Amino acid sequence: MAFITPAVLAVFGYVIMRKFVFDLVDEVWDAGDELVVRNRNQEERIPLSDVINVSYAPFQNPPRVTLTLRRPCRFGKEVAFSAPISLNPFSRSPIVDELIERIDAERRGKEDVPDSGEQ
Repeated sequence: MAFITPAVLAVFGYVIMRKFVFDLVDEVWDAGDELVVRNRNQEERIPLSDVINVSYAPFQNPPRVTLTLRRPCRFGKEVAFSAPISLNPFSRSPIVDELIERIDAERRGKEDVPDSGEQ
């Protein structure tokens, strides 16, 4: 029993860490109409128009933002990163709220432009 319990706890800890921490990318930078995502030695530029959903989980540690993409990038169909930590744990992140608004504005801008084939 002294060997089984630590082994079970180690496996449980690994599964939890894999689900919530190991899939986080290293950096996400705002570059105007696109996001620059870096993980290890790889970099990908994701246009805001390619983001179809932004999920924000402020009560996880670390706070987590997950972007669901229209087309998969080298990091997959979803890109998850840690949101900046706020001093007030019960408030929403103004940076994430602004990102959601900009993605929505980008999406509305693309929808308002008629196709070149339309008259």
